[in-house]
Amino acid sequence: MACRRLGSLSFCWSSAAGLPRRLQASCHALRVIYYTDDLAAVRENMLDGFFVGWPRRPSAGQHLAVLRGSYRSVVAIDDAEDRVAGFVNMISDGVLTAFIPWLEVLPAYHGQGIGSELMRRILDGTDRFYSVDLVCDAELIPYYERFGMRGLTSAMLRHPAALDDPSLGA
Repeated sequence: MACRRLGSLSFCWSSAAGLPRRLQASCHALRVIYYTDDLAAVRENMLDGFFVGWPRRPSAGQHLAVLRGSYRSVVAIDDAEDRVAGFVNMISDGVLTAFIPWLEVLPAYHGQGIGSELMRRILDGTDRFYSVDLVCDAELIPYYERFGMRGLTSAMLRHPAALDDPSLGA
């Protein structure tokens, strides 16, 4: 994947994997993914298909409210499809601690490095925090170790009925 920065936006693209360079140059099926932390242009209809495997998914309104209400969020947008291909968000006290609750890339975009790029961007500048934590399934720990994180134990509490609250961006 190649990336270029234009102001506050970054554009990344990939062409058909495995093709010789001379064929890649003539390939017209070019997918442009750009990364941004400016959520002003993100609309609810751009967030379809996320929360794969959840027993109950947050509404698109709740999802957008979470991204906009977070300390920091980064989205990967497929410009041709006018949709969010992946996202990550961080909540923080802004002083010593931060937590990354969600990182997800739509299944159709897996294997393109989007999740890794989102993680690099959300972690950029966090060296001033004492801790940056996230909770994941045990089989995902090696993935996050690539970004300097290490596996620890955790505890959590879930309230599934909160997903039904219409006052939370539904």
